[in-house]
Amino acid sequence: MKIKVIVLDIDGTLLNSEKKISDLTKSALIQAQKNGVKIILASGRPTVGMLALTKELEMDKHHGLIVSFNGSQVVDCETHEILFNQTMPINECQALLEHLKKFDIIPMITREDVMYVQDVYKCNISIPNNPNFNVIQYESRGGSYKLCEVDDLATFADFPQNKILVAGSPEYLKENYLGMSAPFNGKLNSMFTASIYYEFTALGIDKAHALDTVLKPLGIHRDEVISFGDGHNDISIINYAGIGIAMANAVEDLKQAANEITLSNDEDGIYHSLKKYVL
Repeated sequence: MKIKVIVLDIDGTLLNSEKKISDLTKSALIQAQKNGVKIILASGRPTVGMLALTKELEMDKHHGLIVSFNGSQVVDCETHEILFNQTMPINECQALLEHLKKFDIIPMITREDVMYVQDVYKCNISIPNNPNFNVIQYESRGGSYKLCEVDDLATFADFPQNKILVAGSPEYLKENYLGMSAPFNGKLNSMFTASIYYEFTALGIDKAHALDTVLKPLGIHRDEVISFGDGHNDISIINYAGIGIAMANAVEDLKQAANEITLSNDEDGIYHSLKKYVL
C-alpha cells in the first residue's frame, strides 16, 4: 500500500546528536511532501518548541501536523488550527504535584509561553558525562519558554495542563517512578520519555491515539503510515503504523516492537528508510 503519512519523533530520531536535521534527511522530507506525502512530528515537546522545525521542513506549506505533549494536542502547521486537545483534570494535576513533593525530582508545568518551576536554583541533575546538567534551562530554552518561579506548584496549577514533566537522575527515577505514579493509576497516563524524564498526561493519551483521532477523518488508514522513533513513548506510533521503524540508537523495547531497524539518527537512518519505502 502506498505511504501517505510519515510520522517522526524528534529528539533521537529526526534530530542528530547536535540537535540538527541533516541536509540529506531534510531534503528527503521536503521532497516527500512535494510528492503529496503528509509529515507529522510527534513528540513530548510542547507545540511552541516544535514550530521552528516545522518551518525548516516546510510543513507550513503542506498542512503538516504537530502532535505535541506526547499526544495530548494536535495542530495544523499551515492554519495553526488545534485539531485535538486533551488536558488533564485540574484536581488530578494539583493532587499529583502535591504528591510529587515527597520525591527528589524537578517538576515543571507550563501555560502559554511560560514554564513554571518551584525553585530555579534546583536545576541540576546528574547524567552521563555531565554531573551538573541544568535541566530547567534546557527545557525552557528548548520549548521557547519564559521561566517563572512560584512558591507552590500544587496550589498554583489551577488551570488545565497538557502534561506535567518530571526530571530527575536516571537511577533515582528508575527506583521511584512506580511510587510517583501509583496513586494515579487509572486516572492519568504516565511514562518515561527519556532516562531523565517521566511524564504525566490525561488518561488514554499517547501519540498513537492522537494520530488515530486526526487521520481517520482524512480517510488515511494506518497501513498507509510509516513511523520512526527511538524512545519508550514512541512504541505506540511504531505499533500504530503499517511500517514502524526503530532507529539504531533506540531503546531495546522499541526495537522489539518495530518492523525493522534503520541506521541511527547520526547516520541518516530516516533518509535510508524513506529511500526504500517512499521516495
